[in-house]
Amino acid sequence: MLLLWYHCDGTGPAWAVPEQPEIITGDWVFRGQTEHFVDAHIQEIPENAADTAHLAFLHGPAILSGSDLRYTKSRLWDFMKHVWEAEWQPEPEPHRHCSRMQLQHTATIFGKRFPLLDLSVSARQVGPGLVFLNFKHAFLGHGIILQTVTPLEPLLQNVVHKIYYQKNVPAIIPKFILRAECIQFERDVTIWNNKQYLPKPLLVCEDAGIQKHRRWFAQFYSERSRRPSGPKGDLDW
Repeated sequence: MLLLWYHCDGTGPAWAVPEQPEIITGDWVFRGQTEHFVDAHIQEIPENAADTAHLAFLHGPAILSGSDLRYTKSRLWDFMKHVWEAEWQPEPEPHRHCSRMQLQHTATIFGKRFPLLDLSVSARQVGPGLVFLNFKHAFLGHGIILQTVTPLEPLLQNVVHKIYYQKNVPAIIPKFILRAECIQFERDVTIWNNKQYLPKPLLVCEDAGIQKHRRWFAQFYSERSRRPSGPKGDLDW
């Protein structure tokens, strides 16, 4: 993977990208990637980590129901649910350019927990456009998904997910994980493609994480940064 630094003020790199030891040593190998184009402001995508309230509604329905939001609530797949517990926090100095989300996933089938699908995920964001999603499964091993968000236009982002997994685990396992992640991500894409970025949105107490995330993300702007302008009134359509 080739990563380039760009700053609108022409300043040099302010931090280094961490290496993943298991990839360097070859213990984890490349098992596939997905690519999406998202019609949204770049900040919308990482802000999802702090919007924990959306997990149950958007990502609760079974992945078997697909990514088309018109059918995710279908009774055909209602017997299975995904249950999420998440917490997002910015990191302190000297890593204030990083943040971390701890995510615990369980699944229920006919209302009963199915432990085989328990999954722990630690998502570390480095800067505005790079995320390391480390995940652990009790039986299916460990791996990582690298997410990169590259702006192509002010409101057009290229998002790539690359998965690396233990080389001693059959390739079908990480490919299934990547497919499941892709379905969930495409549900988010539908929302992003049909929403407007508001610099000062109306938030309720359950959205406190979003405001906290916006304060953290503000460090990646400078006086010369291009920012989209919101509507004149908070309630304008």
